[in-house]
Amino acid sequence: MKSMNKIHQLRVSLHNWLLKHRLTVWIIGVIIVLWAGAFTYLILSQKPVIIVATATPKVVIKPKPVVIKYYSPLTGNLVSDETATKQAVTGIMIENSPDARPQSGLKNSGVVFEAIAEGGITRFLVLYQQEKPALIGPVRSVRLYDLDWLAAFNSSIGHVGGSAAALVEVRNGSYRDIDQFFNSGSYWRATDRYAPHNVYTSSERLDALNTAKGYTTSNFTGFSRTDGQPSVAPDATNINIQISSPLYNSTYVYDKTTNTYARSQAGAPHLDRESGQITPSVVIALHVDETTVLEDGYRQSIVTIGSGNATIFQNGVAINAIWHKTSKKDQITLTDAVGTDIPLVRGQTWIAAVPNDAGDVTWN
Repeated sequence: MKSMNKIHQLRVSLHNWLLKHRLTVWIIGVIIVLWAGAFTYLILSQKPVIIVATATPKVVIKPKPVVIKYYSPLTGNLVSDETATKQAVTGIMIENSPDARPQSGLKNSGVVFEAIAEGGITRFLVLYQQEKPALIGPVRSVRLYDLDWLAAFNSSIGHVGGSAAALVEVRNGSYRDIDQFFNSGSYWRATDRYAPHNVYTSSERLDALNTAKGYTTSNFTGFSRTDGQPSVAPDATNINIQISSPLYNSTYVYDKTTNTYARSQAGAPHLDRESGQITPSVVIALHVDETTVLEDGYRQSIVTIGSGNATIFQNGVAINAIWHKTSKKDQITLTDAVGTDIPLVRGQTWIAAVPNDAGDVTWN
C-alpha cells in the first residue's frame, strides 16, 4: 500500500514538473527531433562507398637473354658471329732454312704443321682464318703430306711449286690451289733476301685472290677445343723435340702466367720478324713413320693416314695420346688409350711430325 502511494506521488511530482517546465521540455524535444532529422539526412545523402577488390600485381621475372657464343673452328678462339666461323681458311707453305729466318706471319696464325721437307730441313704448313698478318713468308714449295693434312680444313693453299707428286695432287681439281706460279700478282720477291728465300705475300693479297676465285668460306670440322686452365701440378715445363738436327730441333718453355709455350729453335728463341717470339697454346708431337724416297732428289714420305702415338703438351702437362686420320679429308683426332677424345686448349696449335725411327720427344 505504501509503495503504491510512492508511485502516485512520483507521477504527481513529474506531472507538476512538466507543467511548470513545459517550455523547456518543448524546446528540448524540438532540438532532439531536429538533430535526429539532420543525422538521418546526412546518412541518407552520403554516396555509397564501393570497395573494389584489386588483385595483387604479379612480379614477372623475365629470363635473362641467352648469349650465344661463336668460336673459330680453326683455333677455338671466340669470334664475333656465326659468319666468322665460316670464314675462308688459307694455308701457306713457309720456309724454315736458316736463310729464311726470321720468318713473317708465323706467330699470328692458327695451326702450324711442321715436318721435314728434305735433308732434315723442316718446313711449315701454316693455316690462317681470323688471323691476318700483313706480311707472310718466305713462301716455298708444297709436299704431298702437307696436302693430306690440309685437305681436312677446306683450305686454299699458297705455295711456290712443289714436289712432283704434290703438284699432281694439288692440280687435280680437288684443292683450292693458289700457286705463285699461276698467281704471281699476289706474291712478290723481297730485295733484302736472295732467291729462293725471298718470296712473300700478305693476308690482304691472299684474301683478294681467294675472293676472286670464289673461295669465300670454309666448312670443316676442327679439333675439339676447351678453355685453358694451368695445372696446379705442371709436369712438362721444358719440352725438347728432336726432329732432325740441332739446326731444326726445337724446345718450348711453359709460361704459367700466359698458359703458353715459348718456342726456341737451334738454341735461340724462334722469332717472328714482326711480332716476336712464337708462343703457341698447344704443342703436339705426332709420332709418324717417315722414310726418304727418291723423287726429284731426296724427298720425305710421311704416313698421314692411319693412326699412331702422339704427345700433347698443354696447361703445363704432357698427355700421352693416339692420333687417328681415317682418310685424306677427315680431320686428325686425338684420343686416350680407350678412345676418349682429348680436347685441345683454345689458341694457336703447333704440330710437329716427329719421325719414329730418328726423332725423340722429352720433357721435365
